[in-house]
Amino acid sequence: MSIDGLILGKLHQRAEQRTSRGGTPFVTAKVRAAVADADAIFVNVIAFSESAGAALLALDAGEVVALAGTLKPGAWIDREGSARPSLDMVAASAMTLYGLKKKRAAAQPSTSDRDREATDDFAERGTEGHR
Repeated sequence: MSIDGLILGKLHQRAEQRTSRGGTPFVTAKVRAAVADADAIFVNVIAFSESAGAALLALDAGEVVALAGTLKPGAWIDREGSARPSLDMVAASAMTLYGLKKKRAAAQPSTSDRDREATDDFAERGTEGHR
């Protein structure tokens, strides 16, 4: 069973780039996500998407990341022998704080662009009025 999901958490350790036996590159990571009724849940992430992999590789341990993809629930046994929940995710996309800031900046014209546009408009109106 798997479901589409979105997780938000902190990278537990740096992501690693690997290559399959068939030569396909992929990235693996472990993300620690907070949950309401427990301390946290570890999400084992694999990314075949080049953009998601690049975003994960750019992060250091402890940095925040949001991931969207397919989730598969599971469990693992801790040192005391207790079963603990886990999730495996095939990440289709990733968003980091840096990526969000970059997208927002690209969506808004910079101050120099606005100044240039205002100067061009003024120059056009100024020459029309003197003809």
